[in-house]
Amino acid sequence: MRLSQIARSIKASPTLALNEKAAILREKREPVIHLGGGEPKSRAPMDAILSSVNMLNSGEIRYAPADGTPDLKKAIIRYTEEYYHRKVSPLNIIASSGAKQAIMVALQAILNPQEEVVFPAPYWVSYPDMAKLVGAIPVPALPEDGSFYPTLKDIEQRVGSYTRAIIINSPNNPTGAMYSEKFIAEIVEFCEKRDIYLIMDDIYHRLVFDGRKPISAFDYTKESVENSKIIVINGVSKQYAMTGFRIGWAVGNKKVIEAMSNIQGHQTSGPSVLLQKAAVGAINGIQSGVESLRVTLENNRNIMLSLLRSFNGVEVNSPDGTFYCFADFSAYEKDSNELSKLLIDKVMVLTVPGKEFGLDGYLRLSYCGAIKEITEGIERMKWALDTNSPNELFIGDRKLVRDWS
Repeated sequence: MRLSQIARSIKASPTLALNEKAAILREKREPVIHLGGGEPKSRAPMDAILSSVNMLNSGEIRYAPADGTPDLKKAIIRYTEEYYHRKVSPLNIIASSGAKQAIMVALQAILNPQEEVVFPAPYWVSYPDMAKLVGAIPVPALPEDGSFYPTLKDIEQRVGSYTRAIIINSPNNPTGAMYSEKFIAEIVEFCEKRDIYLIMDDIYHRLVFDGRKPISAFDYTKESVENSKIIVINGVSKQYAMTGFRIGWAVGNKKVIEAMSNIQGHQTSGPSVLLQKAAVGAINGIQSGVESLRVTLENNRNIMLSLLRSFNGVEVNSPDGTFYCFADFSAYEKDSNELSKLLIDKVMVLTVPGKEFGLDGYLRLSYCGAIKEITEGIERMKWALDTNSPNELFIGDRKLVRDWS
């Protein structure tokens, strides 16, 4: 069967595949622990639920405008003014079916085939394939100093005559690194000088730790929103624990937002009005849930760090935000795919191989679950990898014997 060149170049999302595998194992009542997940376990805000229930009860669930409902745009305008210190109009906003779609239509709006998009590595798994979907070329930029904090030089060295966009994800998935104000200021200035689009993937921007505050790229531009090539991406999935609602948005100049809206109108039309109403409830409602989630995640991070640092040979930096640790397990196994497979096969712990994020030898571990799962999951991993551990392990009534080295 003949498939297109793009279809042949795209592989399944590894994180979504892991979620599916976890669901299948749980359905079989297997004692799996999912440390590869990317969704908080807290409930969606009650304001979001009530807003959607009220609309559902009305029975008036109709098509949405391709770029989002007026109510949601109004809420995003207020949000943008509060957290990004910019007054924008409805024409500067598009609501999409998740932040992922907002990024995708942004790339479709600004990139031609064979043009390049640069992003720091490690990177979110979807960036390279999203670039390929528009026929563009993904260009990862791994920091030369071996850290998770790129410098302007790291980015500049990858920028060429075909570069049309740079994506910055801070706090970063998978590392949890939050880039400094100095770096954001430098990258904004650099993009303006080179006339390059800057896509700020800010989906984790309020989930930061140790007294840090969200950073707005708009604070460092000399341009108005209309003259700026900054596109800010955000959504309700992470900070409001509303992953299944699939509502994200983009803020940018009117010309690019119009192009994105035209593209989205032919792809999916606007997101469900019911789910947009829920997003309005979350954004306009009581915000204490965001802080409660942030505090919980910070505490979970500290527990996971303590457990990981008990391993001999595991190197891990303290994440500044998000809900991921990106730990170096290369002392045990340099091939992260093999290591991840061993852990699910032997002790039923799901992790995401670092190779999927552009850095082998690492595993991405999520601490957004229950403390019990975090603790037991890391303990199982240690038993599987550390030859100094006892030879036997009980998972419920099941006795495991280490028969590998």
